[in-house]
Amino acid sequence: MKKIGIGVLIIGVIFATSFFINSNKKDLTLYETTQLSKAIIETKIVATGKVIPEDEVEIKPQIAGIIDKILVEEGDKVKAGDLLVKIKVVPNEQTLNSAEGRVKNSRIVLNNSETEFKRNKILFSKGIISEQEYNNFELQYNQSLQNLENAESDLQIIKLGSSDGSSVTNTNVRATVTGTILEIPVKEGDQVIQANTFNPGTTIATIADLNVMIFEGKVDEGEVSKLKDGMELTISLAAIEEKTYPAKLKFIAPKGVEEAGAVQFKIEAEVLLDTEYFVRAGYSANASIITAKRENVNSLNEAVIQYDLETKQPFVEIEIGDQEFEKRDITLGLSDGINVEVLSGLNEDEKVKVWNITKPNKKKWEEE
Repeated sequence: MKKIGIGVLIIGVIFATSFFINSNKKDLTLYETTQLSKAIIETKIVATGKVIPEDEVEIKPQIAGIIDKILVEEGDKVKAGDLLVKIKVVPNEQTLNSAEGRVKNSRIVLNNSETEFKRNKILFSKGIISEQEYNNFELQYNQSLQNLENAESDLQIIKLGSSDGSSVTNTNVRATVTGTILEIPVKEGDQVIQANTFNPGTTIATIADLNVMIFEGKVDEGEVSKLKDGMELTISLAAIEEKTYPAKLKFIAPKGVEEAGAVQFKIEAEVLLDTEYFVRAGYSANASIITAKRENVNSLNEAVIQYDLETKQPFVEIEIGDQEFEKRDITLGLSDGINVEVLSGLNEDEKVKVWNITKPNKKKWEEE
């Protein structure tokens, strides 16, 4: 009996020791709770792009030649009609020879017409020819005189870029609009050509009104259906921190462009500028577009929401006692990715289980 008692005692000690060890290994899990709170929930679309002038005008020469003098610099403000560049004409040799030949031919014809006119004028004064015949010779002489003037004028335009008495000099390139010079892509000595059927011509300068800017960006095809003309945007510029500009959407491209495997649609919005900062053309920008907004609604953090694996119905766990919870189906509304609107299924005074659990320090728990 003594041996049996000792055996039972040993087994009891072993069991107690094992129970004590396992009890100390078990973590104490405490769940925090949260409640409904009032919040403003809104969904946004963010489009990346840049701000550019609404209208940019490219100034091109009306004649081919070489840049003789540039009278303005990039960034200068100009008015319509201001002189920008002077061009020195370098005529084409074949065109020049042809024009000189027309002058010589016109002079020969004129000399012959003048001789005939003077001879028939004497005959008319003596009554030998009729007035009609005389008038025909006078007409031929006047036409020959005009043809010579035209040929000489053409030759002068080819050589100098303009004719005598002309108020417009093709060698002077002037601004066609009022604005700021954005770019002068040529320098003195460069050869330029005018626009023609086969060539758009050389751009002398680009002018734009920097007081009228637009945002040009792109949005993904999954978001473009949420946009409508006239929607309000908020524009933030990388170059100007802590400053935003209001804008209004005015254009949504009817056709998308595939970029990096995704279809993007171009949008444009009119930006309302102020005088606080000088906004330069080409600044990179982000546009924030609010597509839906709810104010003062009951909300929960997305992290406490669970979804039934079969029904996909959202639910939370409600505290019914000390660290005791029960499942409760709820109806959700708008979500901004952090907070979500709760439409029904939950009261403001009910506590909801938070799934990020806390595990108190074991030593500290034992001391308490």
